[in-house]
Amino acid sequence: MSMLTPPGMGGQYRITGDKYPRMRRPRRRSRLVFAIVASVAALGLAGWGTLQLIDVFTGGGKTSAAGSKVNCAKPSAAPTTAARALPAPAQITVNVLNATPRSGLAKETADELQKRGFRIGDVGNATQEYDKKVTGVGLLIGPKASLGTSLPVLGTQLATADRRTDTRTNTAVDLVLGDRFTSLTSKADADKALATLTGSSPSPSPSAGKGGKKSC
Repeated sequence: MSMLTPPGMGGQYRITGDKYPRMRRPRRRSRLVFAIVASVAALGLAGWGTLQLIDVFTGGGKTSAAGSKVNCAKPSAAPTTAARALPAPAQITVNVLNATPRSGLAKETADELQKRGFRIGDVGNATQEYDKKVTGVGLLIGPKASLGTSLPVLGTQLATADRRTDTRTNTAVDLVLGDRFTSLTSKADADKALATLTGSSPSPSPSAGKGGKKSC
């Protein structure tokens, strides 16, 4: 009996040729492995979907490298500097005095100051103490208390004028026009200077983070 003859066959059946039957693996194990992999993938997708839903309902805040939430709310604008206790132009009475030989200069200047909101007092020639003796653009003169109140406000209208105080008892201030006076500071520049002085200028927009990059 050939060794290729299955036992018990009595030599009745023989395997001929060069092909042999292949032994197949049981399919049960491969199906089990596939089922496990599919289950793990399904659990992973379910977990990811759950995290996305949580992120949507909790506001979707970004997380930093340390895992903590980053607050991306728009920062509020920085508060402006508190306004100083300075009088408004309408509360300041200005005497406009001409210390130059040019006629009509005091009236012209007084009219412009009135348009800018100041109250006008006396208009005319300067006293002998100052007549033709002011070599600069002008002098701002007032009581001692005006040095930190009305004189700085009036000074925004003639930026390069000198400031002095005297012993007067009233609150009016003098604008004495000097030899180099040509005109008041332009209204746009005067308004800007007044806004800066009183702290009413607009504050800058919130700055970005370091390096010009936003933090969110």
